[in-house]
Amino acid sequence: MTTTSNRLTAEEVKKLRQTDFAKKPGFETAETMLAREVGETGSPERAEFNAKALAWYYGEVLRDRRKALGITQKELAERVGRDRSYISRLEKGETDLQLGVEQNSKGTPHKLNFFCYKITIH
Repeated sequence: MTTTSNRLTAEEVKKLRQTDFAKKPGFETAETMLAREVGETGSPERAEFNAKALAWYYGEVLRDRRKALGITQKELAERVGRDRSYISRLEKGETDLQLGVEQNSKGTPHKLNFFCYKITIH
């Protein structure tokens, strides 16, 4: 990189995109690393890893959105009809949020599903 700023030039970006790092010593693809460290695609270990990674990701999205709205976990919990501890577990990635599946006792989706849907869409 010849630039003195933190940004790459268009030419440098083009060159990087054309580079096959898998053929460079010391580099490996993310898929190769995940297969070695977690398990092959389709394995139960890989499925568990993917589920945990997705739960963590949605937790981060939820926390960021909640903070952007300037509300506490307790306030969010009250708005969606859940306990604050549930919101906390979601934000930590300790529990999975099943978007569009989780329903209340009346069979209608929880408000949290709609809250998170808006997060990922907008």
